[in-house]
Amino acid sequence: MSLKNFLLFIISIISYSCFNENINYSILKSSFQNPPKSSKPGVYWYFMDGNQNQEKMTADLESMKDVGIEHVIFLEVNVGVPEGPVKFLSEQWLDNFTHAVKECERLGIELTLGSGPGWTGSGGPWVKMEDSMQHLVSIKTDVTGPKRLNKKLEVPIGKRPFFGLNVFTPELRKRWEEYYEDVAVIAFPKIDKQVILDDSDEKALYYRPPYSSQIGVRQYFQPPAILAENFKGEISGVPSNEIIDITKFLTEDGILKWQVPEGNWTIMRFGKRNNGAITRPAPVPGLGFEADKMSKDAMKNHLDNFMIPLIKRVQPDSSKQGGWKMIHMDSWEMGAQNWTSDFMKKFQAIKGYDPLPFLPVFSGIVVDCVEKSERFLWDLRMVSQELIFENHVQYFKDFGRKYGLGLSIEPYDMNPNTDLDLGSFADVPMAEFWNKGFGFSTGFSTFEATSIANIFGRPTLAAEAFTSYLSAWKSHPGSIKNQTDWAFCSGVNRLIYHTFAHKAIPGKHLPGMTMGPYGVHWDRGQTWWNMSRPYHDYVARSQAILQKGLGIADVLYLIPEGAPHVFLPPSSAVEGNNYLDELVSFGFDPEKDAIVKSDGKIKKEFMPDRKGYNFDGCSPRILINRAKVRDGKIVFEGGASYEILVLPQTSSMTPELLKKIESLINQGATIIGRPAIQSPGLSNYPNCDSQVKAMSKKIWGGLEIPKHKTEVNYGNGKVLWGGAFSKTDGDELYPNYATTSAYLSSIGIKPSFISDGTVRYIHKKMPGVDIFFVSNRTNSKTKPIAEFRVSNAIPELWDPMTGSISFLPEYEVSDGIIRIPLQFNEYESYLIVFKAKTQKSNIDKREKNFYDKEIIQTIDGSWNISFDTKWGGPEKIIFDRLQDWIDRPEKGIKFYSGRAIYTKFFDFENISKFNEIFLNLGKVNVLAKVKLNGRNLGVVWTSPMEVEISDALINKNNKLEIEVVNLWGNRLIGDEYYEDDGIKNGQWPDWLQNGEERTSKRYTFTSWKHYSKDDSLQSSGLLGPVTIMVK
Repeated sequence: MSLKNFLLFIISIISYSCFNENINYSILKSSFQNPPKSSKPGVYWYFMDGNQNQEKMTADLESMKDVGIEHVIFLEVNVGVPEGPVKFLSEQWLDNFTHAVKECERLGIELTLGSGPGWTGSGGPWVKMEDSMQHLVSIKTDVTGPKRLNKKLEVPIGKRPFFGLNVFTPELRKRWEEYYEDVAVIAFPKIDKQVILDDSDEKALYYRPPYSSQIGVRQYFQPPAILAENFKGEISGVPSNEIIDITKFLTEDGILKWQVPEGNWTIMRFGKRNNGAITRPAPVPGLGFEADKMSKDAMKNHLDNFMIPLIKRVQPDSSKQGGWKMIHMDSWEMGAQNWTSDFMKKFQAIKGYDPLPFLPVFSGIVVDCVEKSERFLWDLRMVSQELIFENHVQYFKDFGRKYGLGLSIEPYDMNPNTDLDLGSFADVPMAEFWNKGFGFSTGFSTFEATSIANIFGRPTLAAEAFTSYLSAWKSHPGSIKNQTDWAFCSGVNRLIYHTFAHKAIPGKHLPGMTMGPYGVHWDRGQTWWNMSRPYHDYVARSQAILQKGLGIADVLYLIPEGAPHVFLPPSSAVEGNNYLDELVSFGFDPEKDAIVKSDGKIKKEFMPDRKGYNFDGCSPRILINRAKVRDGKIVFEGGASYEILVLPQTSSMTPELLKKIESLINQGATIIGRPAIQSPGLSNYPNCDSQVKAMSKKIWGGLEIPKHKTEVNYGNGKVLWGGAFSKTDGDELYPNYATTSAYLSSIGIKPSFISDGTVRYIHKKMPGVDIFFVSNRTNSKTKPIAEFRVSNAIPELWDPMTGSISFLPEYEVSDGIIRIPLQFNEYESYLIVFKAKTQKSNIDKREKNFYDKEIIQTIDGSWNISFDTKWGGPEKIIFDRLQDWIDRPEKGIKFYSGRAIYTKFFDFENISKFNEIFLNLGKVNVLAKVKLNGRNLGVVWTSPMEVEISDALINKNNKLEIEVVNLWGNRLIGDEYYEDDGIKNGQWPDWLQNGEERTSKRYTFTSWKHYSKDDSLQSSGLLGPVTIMVK
């Protein structure tokens, strides 16, 4: 190639690269200014036990579309509402579902259908007992030989269901009590002092309590060797070589005919029973047992009965913008199972040994020794996980693919599997977070969902958002703004509000139907619903950008092998609770299946914010199958890359995982962690331990942890261990954040973002474009100087509140960092977008990034106010000054809920002196819409409560109209002074069913009582001061 052609080739490559960068910027800008459907928020659209109406379905969907909501998750439950006339899966129900899908197609709304009736059910009345979730149960009988035994053995009883016996209908309880099938009968020499393992019910998967809501639930189980080391008592048990299989001597009617050898013997009869999991809280006709999660046949039967009839009726059309597009597995709340048909055969195929001699370990009886028994239970949990993944999750995903339906998964809570692995099957991984002050601390789920989305390159990360208990209509767009921004900085880029309860009862009866005490009531029954579009537009613009590019993280934390497991980073890697008020802690009563308040305070980070070096979590399963090394970084096909892999500080690792880690180091990866000294399971035991020790010694150069930080070169990579690298805080799994950040800094990697601690962030990247979403997490104004890990780029401020884009002329560039002075109002947020610097900038460096506003006039004095008489307020009244409605003497105002219009005339001189003029409303409870001289200027819903009025303002006699809405609480409290004519004895009132006028004088109606007359009233109205500001 000639020099000329070579230069032309290089120029063409550079031009192509610049072209791509400009294309990415243009795509990003277009998405911001015209957010696509994928960026629109959604709702959990809940139907309450047969209370359905097609006309009201249409009204629900049209109201969603009107305010910018374009995704729904369709679920039907039975929570605190009388049963309605439309029976689940009846012809009418099928017609209603078809109507909902067709209306979604018409409106361009995407619908997701839950996997079955109830929260996350894959079951129902069609599930036969042999196809239901199963436990292995047992009972012991002691006999003495020698003698010929001819004895009817007792039948083992089932484990008490986690949610108690009250979840059953009489018919379901009868079936649960009667179902039993024999599995095996074994005998072994009686041991006088039998050794029982600690916590065997959880280790053997009889129970997996909800991690989010019950105190003391394990994040993971320690390695078997550690459990054995910490065991108090005798460590030896029943010798496995003395266990005899006598199953063939048991007759069909349960009589054991066996020649007992000489001595004292223990006989154990094993059988399978249902685990007690039903489709809670399904509509009554949908109540039934959960299908076996380890059986493809059971899952097929469930889908044949539930989804196939819907698919045949609806015929989902993937070519349309809206309609049925996804299927969904909600948070795992059906608990654990430890048995299925052919389990022993499947176990042996996976683990390579016969589990029969270890069956006593299911009930906590030690076989051979404590460590071997714990290793068996580790194998049991891993086999259970693999069978669930293959026969339940993958089967469900493949089923959806067949019909053009994607899959979303919430992989946490009572999950007996590794959360990260369960979530990895999702096309749309999901997190969950509760409304601050109204529920549990589930921010950990964002760590998991973000990790899955980044590693697998999933552009959409959804969240069940603002789940609430007894929120009682106290939430509104302004109250959840800070938590919305926290969710964005945590990686969430599609909010699915929990919940929009279908408004099947007539629209004049508001607030209307709720999902019992649950949900943030994000529905058209809200006072402020028609004013919520600007908030949803803000969300859509933010999500449009956050669905683009790759999430940036430097640290990859590997979780230990084993199930169940909830991924948590070291607590030092996050911060956030300093900026929150103390929150009431909640607990969970499984027997009542209800949330209860506790006396304590939340200790876990409720809204954890990432520090400057971001992180993800990875499971061994994902690492083995998907991790590679490129340019010294751990990389995945989804595009994610990491500077370092941090191993859990455990002493256990399978040979397979250690071989993968050795391969990654050989290829150039940097690993922080200690060597393993044994394998966790019984497969190929004890040779597996010898393999692990030999490989560890080869890689680390030894097994004894050095006192000081040590760097070991191996192949093209290196291992860091010893000293602070091998120390953790308390019982955490990973070194302190300061240790990993110090190492990253030492090799020239700077934090993605640094500020004064008041600002949270997320960093994403496209070719030629760096994206930061930054948010003031405090309720005060702040002016930090922020550092961004970006070079050779021009910063722009993209404001998702307005859709505006402006340059940031004040910035400094030094050593791979751009330093920018920023300014935030309380809880304010925006995007900083860095565009690659391809040519000389035209930015005027004399300009400032931000200009302060100055108050030049206060609009005080009297206001004319009109209320809506149908909610008890006066048609017209004059306030001498701005005043809280609850401080007024008039009961019609004190107890008023709804909208009121404030009207005022004022003058403003010297308009021409100012370029930009703003009207600031001061304090508003809770939302307001502003009109000036007949011109609509928009809705104010968050700080600063202001609108620009430059083009609408005149010098004399300006007519200002401010429409204000408050919350439902005051009217609901006021109505408690009147006769209660609501739901009684589980029945809708006659006047509602018959369309009659009410006689109780109440203005409101709801399906759940949230207030009493003694509750405190809620501050309401325009409180001001109302001022004019200029800059």
